[in-house]
Amino acid sequence: MSGGERPERAEDEGSDENGERGILGEPGGPGEPGEKGEPGGDKELLLSSAGCVLALAGVLAAAAYAVPRAEYSYDGGFEGEGTDWGVVLVEVPLILLGGFALPPLTWAAATRHLRPWAAALVCLAVVVLGLWGLDALWHPPQAPRGYERGI
Repeated sequence: MSGGERPERAEDEGSDENGERGILGEPGGPGEPGEKGEPGGDKELLLSSAGCVLALAGVLAAAAYAVPRAEYSYDGGFEGEGTDWGVVLVEVPLILLGGFALPPLTWAAATRHLRPWAAALVCLAVVVLGLWGLDALWHPPQAPRGYERGI
């Protein structure tokens, strides 16, 4: 026992017959999800899939907000003279990317320190604040007064 050596114990938690500890994600490792009936197995799966659901909800919320506001940029008015390709090819895709990335990143950061219901409230608040900031800063070209689509 010289030089800071650690004695091997057979009763060490998470170690196998050889005294080697399992690696996270390996069968028998400390991060292996529980089987049915074990506490925490299904809960971990549900909490980790919440980020995917939030990403889908965020991109749908961003699309519901941005696409109608940019409608004139797509349509372009008479013979497409007012088509704004910067809005069509850059601004709207960046808004959709932000809507896709912001909620799951917020969820991942918030669940480290808060309970899941509080993290969901934080995600909702961040999305609302993001859409509010977008409304304050983003002004795509709008149709002139009296403009109606079609003939």
